[in-house]
Amino acid sequence: MRQFTTSDTPGEIVKIFPKASDLFKENQIDFCCGGDRPLGEVFEEKQLSKDIILEQLNSEYETWKDAGNQPKDWDAVPASELIDHIVHTHHAHLMEELPALGQFVTKIYRVHGADQPHLKELYHLYNEFRVEMEEHSIKEETEVFPLIKKYETDPSPELLANIHEANGGLEDEHDAVGDILKRMREITNGFTPPVHACNSYRITYARLLELESETFQHIHLENNVLFKNLA
Repeated sequence: MRQFTTSDTPGEIVKIFPKASDLFKENQIDFCCGGDRPLGEVFEEKQLSKDIILEQLNSEYETWKDAGNQPKDWDAVPASELIDHIVHTHHAHLMEELPALGQFVTKIYRVHGADQPHLKELYHLYNEFRVEMEEHSIKEETEVFPLIKKYETDPSPELLANIHEANGGLEDEHDAVGDILKRMREITNGFTPPVHACNSYRITYARLLELESETFQHIHLENNVLFKNLA
């Protein structure tokens, strides 16, 4: 069975073993926006124990494989099919979730903000994230994704150059929203509600945690598969 080492990158590991994303998030290891750096560099920079994390990573991967799981080989999927998956799964989820979750973020800020000042920053971060992701998704669907689909059927150096230029801007935006999510995680203690938090507080944090996971997987598929595989 394959063993992950310090020479593997988080982005490549998550393609092989999707649940590795949970371990990476726990240890604040970027697997989407900055997921192309070898684990050894990341461990050294963050002063993490490579032996402990690698042992846990490989143990969880072995258990996952023994249970009969197989990752979907997104690298083998045509770009147009991957784009449709991103739009109908990740973009659709965002457009449905962002307005609804925004109401919860606003509610706990209004009710508890006076006693817990970090909720004011969370409110502003969330709304910045929402605007960025809504505009980002529209740009992808109306400008960039059609170019990639066109290139798949009628490739040309000029079209590829246009795509690479557009993708650079999209990856910068991915970095920006990734930083917002990291800051939200920081000020909420990993989206852990206070001991005596009300139901609305707990629901808000649980949905923010789910949003973080969904968004990182979304960005991972774009940065480490779709954009990376364009010749």
